[in-house]
Amino acid sequence: MEAFRFPFHAMGSPCALHLHAPDLAAAQRVASELIAEVARLEQKYTRYRDDSLTSRINRSAGDPEGVAVDEETAGLLDYAETAVAASGGRFDPTSGILRRAWDFRSGRLPAQREIDALLPLVGWRLVRWERPRLVLTREGMQLDFGGLVKEYAADRVAASCRARGVRHALVDLGGDLAVVGPHPDGSPWRIGVRDPFGGEAPVATLAVFAGGVATSGDTERCMVVDGRRYGHILDPRSGWPVEGPASVTVLASHCLVAGTASTLAMLRGRRAGPAWLEAEGFPHVCVDPGGRVRVAVQGAGAALATSAASARRSASPSARTSVSSRRAVTEISR
Repeated sequence: MEAFRFPFHAMGSPCALHLHAPDLAAAQRVASELIAEVARLEQKYTRYRDDSLTSRINRSAGDPEGVAVDEETAGLLDYAETAVAASGGRFDPTSGILRRAWDFRSGRLPAQREIDALLPLVGWRLVRWERPRLVLTREGMQLDFGGLVKEYAADRVAASCRARGVRHALVDLGGDLAVVGPHPDGSPWRIGVRDPFGGEAPVATLAVFAGGVATSGDTERCMVVDGRRYGHILDPRSGWPVEGPASVTVLASHCLVAGTASTLAMLRGRRAGPAWLEAEGFPHVCVDPGGRVRVAVQGAGAALATSAASARRSASPSARTSVSSRRAVTEISR
């Protein structure tokens, strides 16, 4: 078996497939199919294309008939509903509209009235979800799958690897990782967790045999106003940035679960977030705003695993953005 790496760009991120195959031709054949699956999901769920499902859903806002969705999307919506409940409303796929008030490149804080004008359009309570029909009950509302789809895509590609007989691979979608077994010799993939403050050395190195790894943080997209840093992760209840850790990396059975857990930890705050991960049994690496690193890699968090499995089953292998995790997990090696 030989090791191959196939870089590509998708979902606004640099991506790569690392896989072991008998020869280059076999590896290329599998890689082309897997990259096409990522492209399919991006085209389906992006908010940047008028012909995407997301855009069609958002155009229906205020229509009492809503939109009937397919099984794959239904699985994602079921999972989103679980995440909303687990977070006490802190995680909310309707909160993307708040980006209209926040421009982190401007260096300007929005006026409270700008936020107040958007908050009536935010809240899962305003969504009516009864399979297969999804209704956004207020005109102007928006649904954003960005906090789920990249991680889901990593899991889908991992499942497709297994369906194609690939037993040794790592899927990297902009730092959201899905690991398909160890290297052929049984050794783990070694994954360096990037320093959120820009240091060259990783703050921790993880040995991963299988499962998902994802990172959330607020140092790559933020602004400093009057000496205070405002990160891009917003609390949908207030419309203002949370004061969370600098970064949180989570290991879980699936990348989707890891991504949701890392985002929930950020949303819960500097102290409550890591404590919640600990209580739920999620292995994690947390870097606080002062640069202190906490590594807790024992346990196997499963609070969201049941719903993740449901979402996974809803989409066959032939047919699952917190944006801050881009490039946060790097230095993949033997």
